Amino acid sequence: MSGIVYLVGAGPGDPRLLTLRGAEVLRTAHVVVYDRLASPALLDLAPARAERMDVGKEPGRPQVRQEEIDRLLVERARRGANVVRLKGGDPFVFGRGGEEALACARADVPFEVVPGVTSAVAGPAYAGIPLTHRGIARSFAVVTASASRDDDVDLSRVATAVDTLVVLMAAGKLRDVCAQLVGSGRAPSTPAAVVQWAATSAQRSVQADLVDLPSLAAAAGIGAPATLVVGDVASLAGDLAWVAEGSPADSMEA
Repeated sequence: MSGIVYLVGAGPGDPRLLTLRGAEVLRTAHVVVYDRLASPALLDLAPARAERMDVGKEPGRPQVRQEEIDRLLVERARRGANVVRLKGGDPFVFGRGGEEALACARADVPFEVVPGVTSAVAGPAYAGIPLTHRGIARSFAVVTASASRDDDVDLSRVATAVDTLVVLMAAGKLRDVCAQLVGSGRAPSTPAAVVQWAATSAQRSVQADLVDLPSLAAAAGIGAPATLVVGDVASLAGDLAWVAEGSPADSMEA
C-alpha cells in the first residue's frame, strides 16, 4: 500500500509563518525530509518516532543530489509512509518542488503540494518594502541569481521590464547582479535593498542606490541567505520599517 508525499513550504524563516495545513501534515509524518532553510523548530511538530533526514544544500558540505532526493521520496512513500518534504519558502518557487512532484507522478506515488510563504514576498515585507504600491509600482518579477551547473543568469530581459525586481539567492553575486542590471538599463540611482535572514531574529537589511548597494552590503557583512529588491518601492523601507511581535519561536509544540 502506497503512502503519500507532501511537498510543504516551510515559509521564510519564522516557524510561526507555516500554514495550518503544513502543521497538520507534519503531525502525521512518518518521514520528514528537510532543507537547511526550513526552521529546525518545525521538526518538533512531527511525531518523535518520525524519521528525520537532512538533505539541505550548504557550501562546503557534501550535497545530496536532487535525483537521490527524488528517489528517497518515492521509495519511502512506496513503503507506505507519509513523507513530508519540508522546504524553505514555497516548494514551487525556485525550490525544485516541480521536479519532486514529477518524480512522484511518474512513479504513480500520490502527492500533495502545500504552498508556503515565499521569501520573495516575505523578505521585502519584513524589511518594510511592499512589492507593489499605488502610484509607484504596478508590477514585479521574481528571478534567481543562481542557476544549475553554475550557469550565468541573464537578467537583461527583466532588468527594465517590471517596476519591482526581486532577485533570490543574490548574496554571493550581488556586485555582478547589480552591475548587470545597470548595464541592461536600470538607472544607477534606482533604490534597492538587500535583506538577509528575513523573518528571523538574525534579520538585517541594507538600503541604498543600486550602484552603491554592493559596497555597502559588503561593508555590513551581508551574506547568504539574502534577497535583493530593486525598484522605487525600496525607498519606502525607512518609513514602513516595523518589528514583528515576539521573537521567532525556538520550538513548537507537537
